[in-house]
Amino acid sequence: MSSRRRRSGGRAARAAARAAARREMEKSPFLTSNLAPYEVLSTEGLEIIENNAEIILERVGVDITDAQAVKDFAEAGADVDGTRVRFPRGMCRQLITATAPSSFTQVARNPARSVEIGGKNMVLAPTYGSPFVRDLEGGRRYATLEDFHNFVKLAYMSPHLHHSGGTVCEPVDIPIPKRHLDMVYAHMRYSDKPFMGSVTAPHRAADSVEMAALLFGEDFLEENTVIISLCNANSPLTWDQAMLGSAREYASRNQGVIITPFILAGAMAPVTVAGVAAQTLAEALVGLSYTQVVRPGAPVIFGSFASSLSMQSGAPTFGTPEPTITLFVLAQLARRLGVPFRSGGNLTASKIPDAQAAYESAATFQPTLLAGINFVLHAAGWLEGGLTMGYEKFILDTDQCGMAEALLKGVDLSENGQALEAVIETGPGQHHLGSAHTLANFETAFYRSFTADSNSFEQWSEEGALEAAERANSLWKKSLAEYQPPPLDEARDEALREYIAKKKQFYPDSEV
Repeated sequence: MSSRRRRSGGRAARAAARAAARREMEKSPFLTSNLAPYEVLSTEGLEIIENNAEIILERVGVDITDAQAVKDFAEAGADVDGTRVRFPRGMCRQLITATAPSSFTQVARNPARSVEIGGKNMVLAPTYGSPFVRDLEGGRRYATLEDFHNFVKLAYMSPHLHHSGGTVCEPVDIPIPKRHLDMVYAHMRYSDKPFMGSVTAPHRAADSVEMAALLFGEDFLEENTVIISLCNANSPLTWDQAMLGSAREYASRNQGVIITPFILAGAMAPVTVAGVAAQTLAEALVGLSYTQVVRPGAPVIFGSFASSLSMQSGAPTFGTPEPTITLFVLAQLARRLGVPFRSGGNLTASKIPDAQAAYESAATFQPTLLAGINFVLHAAGWLEGGLTMGYEKFILDTDQCGMAEALLKGVDLSENGQALEAVIETGPGQHHLGSAHTLANFETAFYRSFTADSNSFEQWSEEGALEAAERANSLWKKSLAEYQPPPLDEARDEALREYIAKKKQFYPDSEV
């Protein structure tokens, strides 16, 4: 090949590389997996668990402490004995399969960031519910509203998180009866990604939906899902008034609900995978079906949070094999039920972003990616079994979320992906570093970690010999320094502020 031809190929290669880089920058607002979900049970095995769940619902039933929900289920055909509600075989499943959507769109304030929840799609959201935060300088401390704002901004700035999440941490410097207003507003003001509302009481859920109506418009809200919520069962086999009442507020307004039994195996369910799966399914069927009793067609997500328990200390454990298998089983059950599924994340019991945190997070996140999960809560920031939201851990986890996108793309079988001409052109005994194909693809060929250090020992030493957490520390600070809020219509912002001020005057500073 002549040198002239080589130079021409180089120009073409650089042009192709720039085009590939531009395509890489135009990231989708959510992931779509090209991998077949990994499945661990046969149809016969799944039917056994489904049958066991039906036996639990028919013979044992569920305690429901929400009077309206008990009344609604009785009218739908359930057998009510005080707060104990039993369900004829197949009743809950029929209610769900008849009207619950298999997928739905959550519309974002910025329409370009709207997400599709269900099918082969995956949406990654930050950790939820931590009362503490941690960073290298401040250590572990109670979270404040400033921390809440910081994590909303960090999620907004990350190209690898698709959702703003919900209670990214608990701002304990705001009175409990009022803090939901500040949290929901923070998602609306400091981000234009989709977000979650409050569920700690039905009236707080109602406030969340009303604020969403002010932001998007009442008519738009009626026809579109713009806010979702997380409603956890009080396992074992109990649904309380706060959760079902909140689910009712969202579902009645056509807004999304994630129905999630929260189970620590060995304490809140049996120690076996099949036992946990059957109980989880039974509890979820009740919550999922209730949304359809309230409003047929309301968007709903089957959620699971199942972890193991140390039989020696009683503490939750993460990254162990049994919850991984449980996750795979429940994902299969959700697909058979025909609704989106939520689970997984970067979970750890470690108190700091150390080797334990890395191993346990990897052991929970990889199965998340392979199971075919649609909505991933706790994708970034989780420490100490969820008690702490870590600044450095958040950054390290978002790097893993970026790798998830590369993994879920699967195998590229396009002409460029096959690279046959590159093999023919280069031939035996020659390297590919200078080939036209390599030059055209080198900028996007492999995922580039923004937290890992792959340099030589000498260069790493010269640059300060920083550990992973130290590198992440500078990255979250840089991200916050560069943050610019997305534009928000002034009239809508004023209406939200007025609503919050009015509600804060009405609500007391402390709960009775």
